[in-house]
Amino acid sequence: MLTVSLAIAVGCVLVCMLALYAARRLMRNVPNEDRTWLDALPPLLRFIWPTVNFAAHYSAGWFGERFIARTDAQLRLTSLNFLMNARQFLALSMVSSFGAALIALTVMLASGLFSAAALCFAMCVGYFYPRIWMRDVRRRYVATVLRQLPIYLDFLTLAVEAGLNVNGAIQKAVEKGPDGPLRREFEHVLRDLKSGLKRGDALRRFDERQQIGEVSNLVRTIAQAERMGSGLAKTLRFQSEQRRAERFQRAEKQAMEAPVKLLFPLLVFIFPVTFIVLGFPIAMKFMQEGLL
Repeated sequence: MLTVSLAIAVGCVLVCMLALYAARRLMRNVPNEDRTWLDALPPLLRFIWPTVNFAAHYSAGWFGERFIARTDAQLRLTSLNFLMNARQFLALSMVSSFGAALIALTVMLASGLFSAAALCFAMCVGYFYPRIWMRDVRRRYVATVLRQLPIYLDFLTLAVEAGLNVNGAIQKAVEKGPDGPLRREFEHVLRDLKSGLKRGDALRRFDERQQIGEVSNLVRTIAQAERMGSGLAKTLRFQSEQRRAERFQRAEKQAMEAPVKLLFPLLVFIFPVTFIVLGFPIAMKFMQEGLL
């Protein structure tokens, strides 16, 4: 019996050593990534990034080009394309799915329970979690752009009223405006203009990168004002006042929705605890008097 156990232990050690050797040989074939011009990775992604690159390298042919192109378009809408490419994002989904399944399996083995349905559910949650994260990043991105848009419109209006053209107005807005995604996008517009792209095409590409209704309205308004020869300063002033009014309306809407959102935690968490705190002394009094 001791000999069999020793043989099994030696076999397990040899298998682990061979697996580590094979993984090391495979890691050598993964090209080194140059992140000089890319955004810094978050702490959790930095920890698992070698595994993500490994999966992205060896699963390059698993996904269709159309699926990769659609994922790349979604990354551009959230500016996550400066953090990773589409293949790395899909590899991140695979690594997240495997990690969620490993955690679920560990919990099942520790508790002595096993469920194939729960394991599949954990894998699905792990696979779609990066997309949920990307959707949250997109929501925060749009909220930041909408919050900064009236400020940049004010700078554009003042610059145009001072006699500058649209290019000079965008340059001044970039110099004076607050830091954020909208500033980086206007810098991108300036780079397109300096590279020789027409103003209409540069603004159209700006609209395609954002796909936000307010930005699309601004781009159409500028194009129409230049085409019709109307006063651009007056148009920008109207746009600024309208965007600011919409921002106040969104704030009022969120303030009105707050009581409704607080209803669920009140009913589920706060009210039961309050009733327990108030009813416990009464129940103890009745028990002492023999009424319960």
